[in-house]
Amino acid sequence: MRLKQVSLLASASLFGMLVHAGLSTSALAQAAAALSGQVTSTEEGPMEGVLVSAKKDGSTITVTVVTDAKGDYSFPADRLAAGHYVIATRAIGYDLNGPKAVDIAAGGSKADIKLTKTKNLANQLSNAEWLLSAPGPDNLKTNMGACVSCHTLQRVFASTHDPEEFKQLFKRMGGYSPGSTPLHPQPLLPGPRADRAPIPASQFDAQSTWLASVNLSTTDARSFELKTLLRPKGASTKVIYTEYDLPRKETQPHDVIVDQDGMVWYSDFSNMYAGVLDPKTGKATDIPIPVLKPDEPKGSLEIELEPGQKNVWLALMYQAGVARIDRKTHEVKTYPFPKEWDSTTSQASMVSPQHSDIDGKVWTNNQEEHHMYRIDVKTGEYENLGPSLNPAGKQVSAYGMPTDKFNNVYQLEFGGTSIGIRDAKTGIATIFQTPIKNSKPRRGRVDEQNRLWFAEYGGNAIGLFDPKTAAIKEYPLPTQFSFPYDVVPNKDASEVWTGSMLNDLVARLDTKSGQV
Repeated sequence: MRLKQVSLLASASLFGMLVHAGLSTSALAQAAAALSGQVTSTEEGPMEGVLVSAKKDGSTITVTVVTDAKGDYSFPADRLAAGHYVIATRAIGYDLNGPKAVDIAAGGSKADIKLTKTKNLANQLSNAEWLLSAPGPDNLKTNMGACVSCHTLQRVFASTHDPEEFKQLFKRMGGYSPGSTPLHPQPLLPGPRADRAPIPASQFDAQSTWLASVNLSTTDARSFELKTLLRPKGASTKVIYTEYDLPRKETQPHDVIVDQDGMVWYSDFSNMYAGVLDPKTGKATDIPIPVLKPDEPKGSLEIELEPGQKNVWLALMYQAGVARIDRKTHEVKTYPFPKEWDSTTSQASMVSPQHSDIDGKVWTNNQEEHHMYRIDVKTGEYENLGPSLNPAGKQVSAYGMPTDKFNNVYQLEFGGTSIGIRDAKTGIATIFQTPIKNSKPRRGRVDEQNRLWFAEYGGNAIGLFDPKTAAIKEYPLPTQFSFPYDVVPNKDASEVWTGSMLNDLVARLDTKSGQV
């Protein structure tokens, strides 16, 4: 039986995951196992859905499997070589009691694992679990999705700020780029862009009052019970995760793609590097990207392959340009915005070379003005096509902008309820409303049938647009506050994957049955 492999986005300092799904834990156990055993606790006995991780001394690779309904786990023999391994677990509400390390022999080893109830549940909660736990209206909770790019919500709920202090914080947070972290803040230059609070000004009063009622500003004890999501069960346990440490701890891998040779490429949301990783060896290589605007925040967002995969293209965010990287030599060529188009608000968030062989043009954007740019690959010259308007003059503002097989460019309106497609020849956009109101379409991919799959960040769903019928079908995600960011269909689109911005879950949609 062959494992299916899908690449996913990364959103942490550790490289994201190559997820393998298809074999059950019991089926894996029947084959030769490098390490196997059972996970139990006094409270539950055998525990299903516990993530068990193993990392060899000196290695940068961590492999994780999940326990089945009997509490059994098993690492296939080809995943762990003989040696000394550190063991870790993840099961909300529990800590690892032992063993915390194991020696794996050449013929395989066994280790039963014991968990104990945690004494500090708050340290284990995901952002979504904080929102599920705190009392309050969903609209104010949803606003908090704008806060998780830079820090966790635990910081907010453990704070002691009163309503007036929260209002000051809202304004202050608007002055940092999304690629900031508490350890690596990147202030925006003074101007209109540096005055964009993550909370709408019209909701300052309600938001600050609510936050002060659920944090620790008036009490030393939390006023609400902490709620947790259920552990994986059934088909959700039939998966293997492989994680790769990156050479720079401050790396923020944002987008991740896999080339035809199996090499993994990623952008760095906060630093002027692109990265490429060999998943066989775990070796990651940093590729320095030239700084175009020294005073502006550093980092990149979208990374994509061109047809034929000779080059990788990178959108340079506040550096106001894009870069092209030779996949073999790692030579970098930058394409800064023309000076007359550049300002302190310029931002290239997206780049779309996927179908540039059709007309020799690579799409990019100025996110601040919602102008669409194209680069002539041969000459390197830009053209500005302006905002995307339909014949009636209505504008659709793009965030995600995948291209179809004719190099027409989709416009995923993260700030609204619509998607658009802009004709590459006429420049005219056709706009379609999503069935879910305020769905906030964010990122997407076009499958081999030329259909668009996209994440509905505000709608908690995966969307499918078929250009032949102009119909949009939506697949709701089962977990509240999932906030899906991007989607990845497999080759025949029988499965579509997405990752959550808030709840640390990866979701797989079976497109034939509709089951997630």
